[in-house]
Amino acid sequence: MSKILLNLNDPGCDRKQDMEGKMNSLSNSSVNKNINEGPPDLSEVWDTFNKKINSIFGKKSNNGEPNNFGRNGFSNKNTFNILVISFILLFIIWIASGFFVVKEGQVAVITRFGKYLKTTHAGFSWIFPAPIERHEIVNISQLRTFEVGSRGGSRNKVLTESLMLTTDENIVDMQFVVQYRLNSDGAPNYLFKTRDPDESVRQAAETSMREIVGRKTMDFVLYEGRTLVASEVQNLMQKILDNYNTGIQITAVAIQNVQPPEQVQDAFDDAVKAGQDRERQINEGQAYANQVVPLARGQAFRIIEQAEGYKARIIGDANGNASRFISVLTEYEKSPDVTKDRLYLEAMKDIFSSVSKIMIDSSNNSFMILPLDKMIQNNYCNDNYKSNINSESLNYQNNNSQFINKKQDIISKQTYSENQKNDLSVSELNKLQRNR
Repeated sequence: MSKILLNLNDPGCDRKQDMEGKMNSLSNSSVNKNINEGPPDLSEVWDTFNKKINSIFGKKSNNGEPNNFGRNGFSNKNTFNILVISFILLFIIWIASGFFVVKEGQVAVITRFGKYLKTTHAGFSWIFPAPIERHEIVNISQLRTFEVGSRGGSRNKVLTESLMLTTDENIVDMQFVVQYRLNSDGAPNYLFKTRDPDESVRQAAETSMREIVGRKTMDFVLYEGRTLVASEVQNLMQKILDNYNTGIQITAVAIQNVQPPEQVQDAFDDAVKAGQDRERQINEGQAYANQVVPLARGQAFRIIEQAEGYKARIIGDANGNASRFISVLTEYEKSPDVTKDRLYLEAMKDIFSSVSKIMIDSSNNSFMILPLDKMIQNNYCNDNYKSNINSESLNYQNNNSQFINKKQDIISKQTYSENQKNDLSVSELNKLQRNR
């Protein structure tokens, strides 16, 4: 091994040699002492520990050296000081453990020796530390949600919860969701009044739904009254929970799914389809009736109006004819010959005003004067000449027959008037005889 050579003139050389000698003697004495004395003395260990504690707190002996406690124990004064300081530190830590912070939307329920004391709201608070007082943070703003009849979706059904009986003895499969939160002053009741508040809400929801559905028919629950059923369930749940002082407020009840059981789903779908077809046909018939009935009513009203008009016209014509006949009769009674001539002239005027006139010589029936005026006018229309002649002859025959008919009517009217006149004269004579 290589050795380090030191300068003999170095002043630290002597000190180093003295230090090495002391270390060797100390190590030899320690080894000999351990060999001769056996295991270490506990008093020495305790003295060493006290010296380290004193050095930490800055305690020194009268001569400026750290205090030496000796082998027979440690100083009672220093031990008391250490205990006092330790107690003070522990007391401060214990007092500090009573401080806590309540966040917004939370409350702290304070108990003293296990008994409810008060409720503190958001902010910085202090209580007597455990075991005197304790606090428990409760979130009153959290919206809690749970499902009834299913877990994690409508496919994971819980049949013991979802199957319910209606008032018409039918079964419906229902899944619904309940949302609730704590009242602002309901935290103590939530913690102490019920053993398991969340399970209590679930049982209240199932009980309320069964009671409400048991009062309704199947069709009402399936189609018409989902919203009404949910509202009634929410009110009944709130009433039950308030009776038990749970401190819980039901915010919403929503029916997710309601249908017949799977075993009868196909048959129920067929029945529903038949009902829908029936409703569709009824609607179509109603639409047709709405279209046809007003039209028929309009036609009936028009026919009635036409009949009323015809009735009024006929009655008016009859009244006019009766009035005219009475006036003619009056004039005829005054002057029969003049009236006859006037009636004859009026009839001839009506007949000959719109027809062609043909003059016939009464002495020689075979000689006829043709209507030369019509023939001259129609001379330019040779193609229609024959048809015009035929039409004129037909008009002549018609006019002749009309003339004969009117003449017969006049004669019959004259005969009727004469008969009436005779009747009147006979009746007057009878009256005169009676008066006499």
